[in-house]
Amino acid sequence: MPKRVDHDMRRTEIAAALVRVAGRRGLHAVGMRDVAAEAGVSLRLVQYYFETKEKLLLHGLQYLVDGFGARVAARVRAAGEDAGPRATVEALLKAALPTDEESRTFHLLYTSYAVLAVTDEALAAQPFMKNPDAAEDMVADLLQQARDAGYAPAGLDARMEAIGLLALSAGLGTSVLVGQRSPRSATAVLDHQLDRIFPAARDGA
Repeated sequence: MPKRVDHDMRRTEIAAALVRVAGRRGLHAVGMRDVAAEAGVSLRLVQYYFETKEKLLLHGLQYLVDGFGARVAARVRAAGEDAGPRATVEALLKAALPTDEESRTFHLLYTSYAVLAVTDEALAAQPFMKNPDAAEDMVADLLQQARDAGYAPAGLDARMEAIGLLALSAGLGTSVLVGQRSPRSATAVLDHQLDRIFPAARDGA
């Protein structure tokens, strides 16, 4: 009886190979043959599942975003069942900082996808372009909850603070990638801003 193939798992394995090799060489320098070699499969198999490099890149992007969501969720769980708005905001922002190999690869490739989307219509049309808006909405909502519950100043502008925090996190991530500052320094800057926004909740409650 022929072995049953889990096609979703095979696609995931190929997407993971794309992320690994692109993390080493840069997204722009990766071809389907490179991904096939990294995954230990034939080029024909990669083409069977994705047909074109563009489709492979789109699937790789979704794999990257799903992995980021899982890391954020893990950080929130680690904060405990009673984690408040600050802990959740902190989990989202710090998961994106390149403080280890996995988060470094995420920040590098996510930024690379954003740059490609400027000139690639297919990438620009993907939900990827809406993800920053979704993150902004989520952080703004959490900040509003904190303000309403008395964990943040009554006059806090939740939307403006959310925009600023996300921009700060992205900029700090790039500064770590290029060696301008250390992960510890970047984390300290984020903590400083969160302490300003949550003066009554420095314990994360």
